[in-house]
Amino acid sequence: MRFQVSGRILMALPLIALSAAACSKTNVSRIDPASVTDLSGRWNDTDSRLVADELIYQSLTGQWLARYADAQGGEAPSVIVGTFRNRSTEHIPVGTFVGDLERAFVNSGAVTLVAGGAERAELRDERDDQQVNARSDTRASLGQELGAQFILQGEIQSIEDQETSRRVGSRSEKIVFYQVDARLVDLESNIVVWAGQHKIKKYIERPPLGL
Repeated sequence: MRFQVSGRILMALPLIALSAAACSKTNVSRIDPASVTDLSGRWNDTDSRLVADELIYQSLTGQWLARYADAQGGEAPSVIVGTFRNRSTEHIPVGTFVGDLERAFVNSGAVTLVAGGAERAELRDERDDQQVNARSDTRASLGQELGAQFILQGEIQSIEDQETSRRVGSRSEKIVFYQVDARLVDLESNIVVWAGQHKIKKYIERPPLGL
């Protein structure tokens, strides 16, 4: 059996396709990266930045810094940001959070930040390469790294409490609680010279489906 398609239908198909494409177009607008945004309720860039700023502020107002300055004639301590473990129930880009901590340390001007982790390994590889391939008067000397006296470590934890009605089309509610713990440890003695904590609690309400 053969089916015949009228000319009117064939003419209308491109218009339908264009209309569908117009309806599915994604709208993008640029906003201030520093603005507070929260769409899903999950951990985001705002949480990372605000928690990092608060923890570094807490650490720099601790007694350990004044004691160190008194003992060292006002010299700034050298600090390295170590591992922060994600023990939460969701994926959190810990690397971004560590970067925010390092930024807050550097901007404070109260400590000397020492590179660590993969960044430190890359710097050492570059110095080794210079010993072979760079002119002698331009080589970075080996064995001249500044050793960190303190290391900042910590973890991120979260708890979720959700209530969803079984009725079709009803709203859902959820509480997400984040707790970030941080410790500053003397690398020579393993003494914890400062311990801080910051908490975030979010109430998330979703409207019924179809609204």
